[in-house]
Amino acid sequence: MSERFSTVVIGAGHAGLAASYFLSDRSIDHVVLERGDVANSWRRERWDSLRLLTPNFLSRLPGLRYEGPDPGGYMTAGEVTGFIGKFAEVARAPVRTGVNVMSVRLDGDGYRVTTSHGEIGCRAVVIASGACNTPVLPSFADMVPEPVEQLTPFDYRDPAKLPDGGVLVVGASATGVQLAAEIHRSGRPVTLSVGEHVRLPRTYRGRDVLWWMDASGVWDQRYDEVDDLSRARKLPSPQLVGTPERMTLDLNALTAMGVSLAGRWAAVRDGVALFSGGLRNVFSLADLKMNRLLGMFDEWAVREEVGPPERFEPTRVPEPARLRLDLRSGEVRAIVWATGFRPDYGWLGVPVTDVKGQLLHEGGVTASPGLYALGLPLLRRRRSTFICGIEDDAREVIGHLAGYLTQGASGTTGRPAVR
Repeated sequence: MSERFSTVVIGAGHAGLAASYFLSDRSIDHVVLERGDVANSWRRERWDSLRLLTPNFLSRLPGLRYEGPDPGGYMTAGEVTGFIGKFAEVARAPVRTGVNVMSVRLDGDGYRVTTSHGEIGCRAVVIASGACNTPVLPSFADMVPEPVEQLTPFDYRDPAKLPDGGVLVVGASATGVQLAAEIHRSGRPVTLSVGEHVRLPRTYRGRDVLWWMDASGVWDQRYDEVDDLSRARKLPSPQLVGTPERMTLDLNALTAMGVSLAGRWAAVRDGVALFSGGLRNVFSLADLKMNRLLGMFDEWAVREEVGPPERFEPTRVPEPARLRLDLRSGEVRAIVWATGFRPDYGWLGVPVTDVKGQLLHEGGVTASPGLYALGLPLLRRRRSTFICGIEDDAREVIGHLAGYLTQGASGTTGRPAVR
């Protein structure tokens, strides 16, 4: 084995770099392996118009805060790439770019990491390779008639690269609503297939809604305080978009533009897309959850100098709701699958994933001693998914890792507590 480190970090996005920051802070020797460049997913796997959902004043990483002229604005993908690149310099992270991790396997009391540039031995591994490595498509995607072009958000760049004609966008999370709006503005008819979603206004009582999530403490709820953690980790991203005018992009805004709504895409039969009914119930549930959250903000804000409480028009139900769409008719020339993503652990040769390939962990600590994760939804707190949520997560996970290494050095056994 050509090299050895105490710790190997896999991924040089903001999560992997935050791990490096705290490893260096504890003088733990390590290396950060990145298959592409620093912030690779923001460089290579984003559409052209994408902006960060969080306002700039919430853009913070260990030892680095946004200090630009537009704290209430939203970074472009290029600006996020630059911000993370600057963080790599601040953290003085020992990053090796262009290194593919082929496998991670148990090796004695540690791990053997096989890469495209050789093997590395280590006591601990931090998986920070991201939660959005592979787009998720339904099983019936291969039943779509061949003349219809199919894209995922990894393939999509801008509407000009789509074929002329109608577009079906599937999925109504942040990605789906943003792409539906952008494609419709290009002059193409758009139908949006809507399933479970999280509705939020862009601003509430004069403040960005994510300011409320941060300031009220909602984002600080810990993973071990959530009733149904598995479900909470699978919730779609909220219907938000970052624009200079801080517009709300919910389903009412889309229908006002002219986007048509259909229910959840359930099946394909003989080239016909079949959508489920029950949009009224889906909309009512999303509205109910939004109003509950706004009510929590109101209770917290009794002493805050903010505008008066607000409530928003219920989501309008299309009448009649569309249940069928003939994909052979030429009405739809392209489908954009905004149906979510999943991590890819095909290289992980340690038995810490479930039958669906999801990593099993408790607050980023797996059952395999010395194997950790960062950058996953609700890893330790509700803010974990966002850039501003990685600092506390990384500090605690690396603290746990440091305790594990110290135990090994002292010859003791057992595992330190997760908290």
